[in-house]
Amino acid sequence: VPLVESGGGKVQGGGSLRLSCAASGRTLSSYAMAWFRQAPGKERDFVAAISWSGGSTVYADSVKGRFTISRDNAKNTVFLQMNSLKPEDTAVYYCAGSVYPGSLNRESLYGYWGKGTQVTVSS
Repeated sequence: VPLVESGGGKVQGGGSLRLSCAASGRTLSSYAMAWFRQAPGKERDFVAAISWSGGSTVYADSVKGRFTISRDNAKNTVFLQMNSLKPEDTAVYYCAGSVYPGSLNRESLYGYWGKGTQVTVSS
């Protein structure tokens, strides 16, 4: 399923951004969805995930209390609300989807990926 991220940009430390991930041509309602990020020169890391129903969410320790993942299945969209942003949050953020059960924070679970959106946080 094609996934397209949007909402990235440049923001000062302490600011907020809201990322969106939309699917075209197929409903996301049966997919677990997640956000990962990759900083320059680093591996891609898990950020947050949400079950297909929205009843279960998982967060990386580094973003707990600052980021919130949510979904609107009627609009075929997943969101990542990012508050209190820090320079270390600077990365390309990727949306991912999976139809398989498993640990939501495992990158290998996800077979569908967007191309990413850049988030830059200045100090």
